[in-house]
Amino acid sequence: MHVYGTRDLQRLLGIGPSSVRSFIRAGHVRPRKGARGRLQFTFQDLIILRTARTLSGANVPTRRLNRCLRQLREALPTNMPLSGLSITAIGDQIAVREGRQHWETESRQYLLALDVSVEAGGEVQLIAREEPVDDGASQYERAYELEEGDPEAAIAAYQRCIAANGGHVEARVNCGRLLHLAGRLEEAEKIYRGTAEPDGTVLFNLAVLLEDSGREREALQLYGQALELDPELADAHFNLARLHERAGNRRESFRHLLAYKRASD
Repeated sequence: MHVYGTRDLQRLLGIGPSSVRSFIRAGHVRPRKGARGRLQFTFQDLIILRTARTLSGANVPTRRLNRCLRQLREALPTNMPLSGLSITAIGDQIAVREGRQHWETESRQYLLALDVSVEAGGEVQLIAREEPVDDGASQYERAYELEEGDPEAAIAAYQRCIAANGGHVEARVNCGRLLHLAGRLEEAEKIYRGTAEPDGTVLFNLAVLLEDSGREREALQLYGQALELDPELADAHFNLARLHERAGNRRESFRHLLAYKRASD
């Protein structure tokens, strides 16, 4: 497996030596020592460090960040190959996918039928509500406010918004995300593909969904299309790097890691 040095971490992820040392001391990554005692990190280490960087950028308290990453490290099998592992930041928590099983690291509870993404959410079900039809804008605002406290109602409100205004891209993005998190992948895909005009965020979310469904070739194509529409989507570069690394295309993986670093600066 290809290994990376501390300079690579600085160049690719923007993580300086002092931050790397702190993550090592905390036990989040455990690099090997190579020639002349130089630290060697795996691509899996890069994913964990990048997750830590994402949570830090979201102002997650240090104590909670360290606890989540420590529990993540403890939960992972020692011989887990990169091809069987997916780590995703969901809000201020971390979710892991191992094959078809998913769990959230802080509670150690398995997330049944949950395919993870780079957004906040939890397991939800659609509940039909007997409410008067409202215009799309107000339903969107209502759905947004309901997401954290009542995601079930949020899905229903987003769907009413889309029914009233099929061109409401933000509603499609958020509704598709919640459906994805609920494991209702076919419904989420239909929501995303119903977008009238091409949109980078929609294509990115759809690519994540396809990747979680095992349709990695389609995901590769959509990540590329998302970047064409929105070159600022740094996460698309990182996901492409991960997929190419998984496929053994190290040159392409490294190229996208460099692009990720440039887009993240």
